[in-house]
Amino acid sequence: MIRVLVADDSPTARQLLSEILKSDPGITVVGEASSGADAVAMAERLAPDVITMDVHMPVMDGIAATREIMRRAPTRIIIVSSRANEEGIETSLEATRAGALAVLGKPEGPHSARFGEQRSQLISTVRAMSEVKVVRRWGLSRTPPEAHLRFVSAAHSKTPAVRLVAIGCSTGGPAALRDILAALPSQFPVPILIVQHIANGFVQGLANWLSSTSALRIKVAEEGEQALARHAYIAPDDRHLGVGMGMRLKLSTDAPVGQFRPSVTHLYESAARTLGTGVLAVILTGMGDDGVAGLRAVRSGGGRVLAQDEASCIVYGMPREAVRAGLVDAVVPLAEMPQRLVDLVA
Repeated sequence: MIRVLVADDSPTARQLLSEILKSDPGITVVGEASSGADAVAMAERLAPDVITMDVHMPVMDGIAATREIMRRAPTRIIIVSSRANEEGIETSLEATRAGALAVLGKPEGPHSARFGEQRSQLISTVRAMSEVKVVRRWGLSRTPPEAHLRFVSAAHSKTPAVRLVAIGCSTGGPAALRDILAALPSQFPVPILIVQHIANGFVQGLANWLSSTSALRIKVAEEGEQALARHAYIAPDDRHLGVGMGMRLKLSTDAPVGQFRPSVTHLYESAARTLGTGVLAVILTGMGDDGVAGLRAVRSGGGRVLAQDEASCIVYGMPREAVRAGLVDAVVPLAEMPQRLVDLVA
């Protein structure tokens, strides 16, 4: 039985979330908190397996509550946001730096045409996150400074030049991406393509949130646009992201790969077909094995692969499977990943 604490200042929202969760026979709601401070106290007293956390609450907001819970009583936390606007989404994503595992939109209610989909997503996310190893957090992750990163000439190297960086991530990915992109120099000379598994409706907010600390231009990818240096492009909702001739971005509604669209594997395979030895693939924190099949194409085409190390991953799933498959050139701590990218593209 998965024990869940629901934290939301709206009685209506608490009731809705509790009823949805209790409709699953494997989930029980052990408490309801009406403020961030209540959530912290109840997390310590009740020791739930999972907490669903609103962001905007009285006394203590969801970000501060997440930070305190991860310091005092580490618990798996899912941010359930009303996502009324992009600013609200960006605020919700900030909680991932404090230790929250995932961000979801708040279900709209039984009369919504999307209620069935939203109900299933909430339940499946709670079930999935209940299996994640809990990691104690002492505060917000620290974004590495850009100042110490520099390019060193590699003209003497016989290694094929990197023409594209392709990044794939899932659970824990937003905070990892923020740390990496914030540390890369503004003159980063190749485009970066990103597939991040995230709830529908959050991608533009993610791009804005990442942009707030990065010298690169970060945007949601558009069909046919040319991928440029100093830019990072994020796959949009429900579209695979790839790259074609002339570095033109390609979006598609092809069938999901596994259960994912966008899929990390699709990105890697597309990049490998088009650029061969010019691909640098990076696989970051996340559940499951999306991307592993695509890394085989990258390696077959002569590209290189970096995987985030276990100690710095929120969920050591996707990188672990890549390592187990023998497809990784180097395992790199998150704090060292920006410098490694700079070195390889120099």
